[in-house]
Amino acid sequence: MIDASEIKEHMEVVGADGVHVGIVDHMDGNRLKLTKNDEKHGVVSDHHHYVPLADVGSVDNGKVWLSANASEAKILMQEKDGSPVEGV
Repeated sequence: MIDASEIKEHMEVVGADGVHVGIVDHMDGNRLKLTKNDEKHGVVSDHHHYVPLADVGSVDNGKVWLSANASEAKILMQEKDGSPVEGV
């Protein structure tokens, strides 16, 4: 299990394949809250998305590495209420 205290604000979140998924806003309970806007990677949203801590594979080299590839990680994302993100 990953120690949530290792995850810091503004760390990059990448899939197991190293492809960018998002940027950590902060930890929210047992989930990573991603920033709404990630303009460097073309993401501008009106609300935050979340990734369960259980889907984090490791924290290494200043990055949060997910256990799934980036394309698969998109379907693991959640809304604030825990429901799946639609349209990803």
